[in-house]
Amino acid sequence: MPQSTPYVHRRPFALAVLFGALLLSLLVVPPAAADDGPGTPAGWTARPAGGGSAGEDARPYVYLEGTPGTVLQDRLSVTNPARTPLTVRLRGDGPAGPWFRFAADTVTVPARTRADVPFALAVPRDAVPGGVAGEILTVGGGEERRVPVRVRVGGPTLAALTVEDVEVSGRTIRYALVNRGNAPLRPRLSVRAEGAFGTLLDRQARPLPLELAPGRRVELTEPWPDAPALDSVTVRLRVTAEGGARDEAAA
Repeated sequence: MPQSTPYVHRRPFALAVLFGALLLSLLVVPPAAADDGPGTPAGWTARPAGGGSAGEDARPYVYLEGTPGTVLQDRLSVTNPARTPLTVRLRGDGPAGPWFRFAADTVTVPARTRADVPFALAVPRDAVPGGVAGEILTVGGGEERRVPVRVRVGGPTLAALTVEDVEVSGRTIRYALVNRGNAPLRPRLSVRAEGAFGTLLDRQARPLPLELAPGRRVELTEPWPDAPALDSVTVRLRVTAEGGARDEAAA
């Protein structure tokens, strides 16, 4: 079976022009070997284009790399070995699912034919640098195939974390954490309280059981069972995270 080489384009351009190009670039190739059995769509396959049907050259997944705001391209091979046409529906799935763009949601593959279907992936301008997983879900003939897609979003990573609205309410310390950078953070918290006669509370830094996504704000509490009822105290919270993010606030 002839192989098709995936094309990757990393410069942003109008999606309307892109879709027109995708429609024109659909490649239909008769397979080298086809099913001689009854004409049913059973046995059809979907895989990254350019890797053949098997062997060392087959790509196990699609890999794309680009910066926020770019549009990336590749191809999906759908092989129909049966004697009747096969119509498949296409859509993106997974965390990167909304980024996929197809010129048409359905593709009809003639009998005993392989179609190399181009697709695009539009990386959002506010995408966080790092790895993002997705899949191309193809459904046809009552069956579905999933093709893994791995996206590497380039660009500088900014780690920024703030602790805000610290308040002591009875035996509870209330506060909020805000991720003000563009990278997920796993915060660590230390707590210290000083009263008129010295240190009342000293909790060393420990990891909090959460991962804070970029732009996310969470309100949390810290129990203080033996908080003094009459003493005037100053409670200071200090938070740190990977990438050098740190902040502190007091109440």
